[in-house]
Amino acid sequence: MEIFAIVGAGGFGREVMPVAKDMLTSTKHNASTFEILFVVEYGDTKPINGHRVITANEFLASKGEKYFNVAIADYKARERISKTFIESGALPFSIISRNSVCMSSNEIGEGSILCPFTTITSNVKIGKFFHANIYSYVAHDCKIGDYVTFGPNVHCNGRVIIEDYAYIGTGAIIKDGSDSKPIIIGKGAVVGMGAVVTKSVASFTTVVGNPALPNHL
Repeated sequence: MEIFAIVGAGGFGREVMPVAKDMLTSTKHNASTFEILFVVEYGDTKPINGHRVITANEFLASKGEKYFNVAIADYKARERISKTFIESGALPFSIISRNSVCMSSNEIGEGSILCPFTTITSNVKIGKFFHANIYSYVAHDCKIGDYVTFGPNVHCNGRVIIEDYAYIGTGAIIKDGSDSKPIIIGKGAVVGMGAVVTKSVASFTTVVGNPALPNHL
């Protein structure tokens, strides 16, 4: 029996669960050969939306092949949990909605989540444990680091570099860069909801507005 765990039973985890179930059902064909469940680090373990909930320790101690994905937006938690689980012998699996569009010559890292109606166009390189929420897209020739998070409806146009740990808020638009001067969203930067990014953003800086400027509040 293979066990597939969605780590995190909050709102995003509950949104991701049916996508993962649909993906696995379409590829495994025999539902009796696997179980998909929620894993929590602490708190209530009552069933959620018809799926078992177990603790992280119970999951890691279970027998059989174990796979996981981390449906938690906080990059620090996502990195910590993924490293702990991999060191304990669990394997990451990516969750890709069947109506997502992934075009040509793309590289997508392990543990990624592509929610419904997301698009990755062409010649895009994405690191591990990337989250793309509903209706987001990544256009041609972009490079995205590890543990990057896109909220819903993010527009990432061509020739953009997004470094590790960055968070791009709902409805943000990142204009296209060029071969000689890509738009760079620095490590750990935060782009606020609805922001329009027209130039590079420094690491660990929060920008908001149109055009997006540093938030000094």
